[in-house]
Amino acid sequence: MNWNNAIQDYQDFLKIERGLAKNSIESYSRDVKKLVSYLEENSIKVSPISIDEEIIQQFIYTISKKVNARTQARQISGLRNFFNYLIFEDYRKNNPTDLIETPKIGRKLPDTISTEEIDTIIKQIDLSSPEGERNRTILETLYSCGLRVSELINLKKSDLFFEEGFIRVIGKGNKQRFVPINQNTIKFINIYIDQIRSKIKNQKGFEDTLFLNRRGKQITRNMIFMIIKDLVAKAGIHKNVSPHTFRHSFATHLLENGADLRAIQQMLGHESITTTEIYMHVDRSFLKDVVEKFHPRK
Repeated sequence: MNWNNAIQDYQDFLKIERGLAKNSIESYSRDVKKLVSYLEENSIKVSPISIDEEIIQQFIYTISKKVNARTQARQISGLRNFFNYLIFEDYRKNNPTDLIETPKIGRKLPDTISTEEIDTIIKQIDLSSPEGERNRTILETLYSCGLRVSELINLKKSDLFFEEGFIRVIGKGNKQRFVPINQNTIKFINIYIDQIRSKIKNQKGFEDTLFLNRRGKQITRNMIFMIIKDLVAKAGIHKNVSPHTFRHSFATHLLENGADLRAIQQMLGHESITTTEIYMHVDRSFLKDVVEKFHPRK
């Protein structure tokens, strides 16, 4: 087995068995490809089956001079997953990364913005243009439903179950979940569909896509980033605000107002509760209020 075949088989496994999206598959494969480039640059002739811990350690030592601890930890994790796959397929008996120590990194807290800052950002939108109405609807949907940007751009009209008060979201690994949607956001989406989207000529294949660009195609991730970046600058907010910031703020504000952590986990589509628990570290001030309100010996 050579490296190209091993990587291709691994990508097929991630797509078919794990159901990962294209971006995730490329991310998982990137670290293995960096290892292959290192082997070629240093004329080290080993296969995915014969490579040992010492060579992996040399590679990790080399990249540690160029990247920070967080990136290094992610690369080790990426290699570990790849070799675990080879073990799963009976190509190897051991994982050469098992004894390699992952650098300790601090837990990165998600960026958030206040409800006032969100209102200020939305107020910068020029609602006199069709794109303005669409952009307001996009930001309201991002924040009120806590969506990932990929989930937002892939929303379909057929995913809207307004009578029941839910939208259907296709998350990571093509996993489906239903997220509650408030009446205010339903109103904005209906306005957008009736007054803006209905006047755009759909390109073939995008008839059911909710958010379209002016050419009638699916709006892109980059366009969402650019829209937000421009509005944040106009609002005079000096923070690094991205589409994911609205998702983080959605979860943080729910938690601060007493929402159950497992309910937030389901709405965000987190596979593990430990991923959602990071929001417990964002603002602990509300925890004192919870104890004072609910503890029997307050």
